[in-house]
Amino acid sequence: MASSSSNALAGNDTESYEDPSFSLFDIPVLVPVTVICILLFFLGVAGNVTIILIFTRYKEMRTTVNMYLSSMALSDSLIFVGLPSDLYRIWKYRPYIFGNFLCKFNIYLSETCTYCTILHITTLSIERYFAICFPLKAKAAITRRRARGLILLIWVCSSVTAMPIWFLFGVEHRNGSLPEETNECRCIEHAAHSGLLETMAWLSTLYFFLPVFCLALLYGLICRKLWRTAHGLEGHQAATREKHHQQTIKMLAVVVVAFVLCWLPLHVGRILFAQGSLVLYELTQYFNLISMLLFYLGASVNPILYNIMSERYRKAVCRFLKHGQGRQSRHFHRSDKASREGVEMSSFTGKHFYG
Repeated sequence: MASSSSNALAGNDTESYEDPSFSLFDIPVLVPVTVICILLFFLGVAGNVTIILIFTRYKEMRTTVNMYLSSMALSDSLIFVGLPSDLYRIWKYRPYIFGNFLCKFNIYLSETCTYCTILHITTLSIERYFAICFPLKAKAAITRRRARGLILLIWVCSSVTAMPIWFLFGVEHRNGSLPEETNECRCIEHAAHSGLLETMAWLSTLYFFLPVFCLALLYGLICRKLWRTAHGLEGHQAATREKHHQQTIKMLAVVVVAFVLCWLPLHVGRILFAQGSLVLYELTQYFNLISMLLFYLGASVNPILYNIMSERYRKAVCRFLKHGQGRQSRHFHRSDKASREGVEMSSFTGKHFYG
């Protein structure tokens, strides 16, 4: 359920597929999708890890906003843990060789991180709403300590609400077939027939659409506030503060839009999958393949957006990279010096023993 392959790729078994090692898609489809996924994997992991290192390394970057963004970067990084399993399943849907625990764990982790990212964006937007619309109260209420507490609460809440995944998915095989040939990582039959899977799919979809509605309302109120105050600013300091607010909101708004565009197909796919219509089976397979790509794109795009939208972040990245190059250069010089000393020493010992 957490990634697109866990939607339609986790069930809808039909008797028409008798090849025990069949692939869900043709090679001309699988190859470019795999290349894109590998690129997204390296781009997403490298970009999100860089965010975490920058926001934790430099003191001036440890704002409450960046604390949420760095925690969200951790969530986005963990999403890519499930990418190898998803690639394996689109190449060879059965037999699933990684065991029941990894089947459950990969889907659970991805679902947890999905909820976590949604809650991070929503909480951060609520914080910005109070910071802009109620600055005096926000100054006392918004602290790093409370931000850490909320981040911990987000992770705990996401982990708990994703718990049903452990009871909905697992490795099963067809009756009368050999497990080593037809094992599949999918929704278990009891969950599908009892309606538990459909219930979880709708609850997960509400988990997405309710925060999106909340975000739209919050950013509408924020924009109204900024528009009203922009005409009544007095003094350079007030203008600078409002300009900073506008830049922050623009960046967060772009992040929210990218999040909605990339993850909306995932939840539409869940709704289609919950219907369980075999008529739409082939259509939903390709739709879910696209939604899988968008899902991982959504987990990798934020570092790029921060670079484009935030001058402060760009400077921090340049500083971080220069520091890394400087340390590498110093290491090279030390190694070069040690190498020269080694040559001189070996020459000396050679003369001593063989001269």
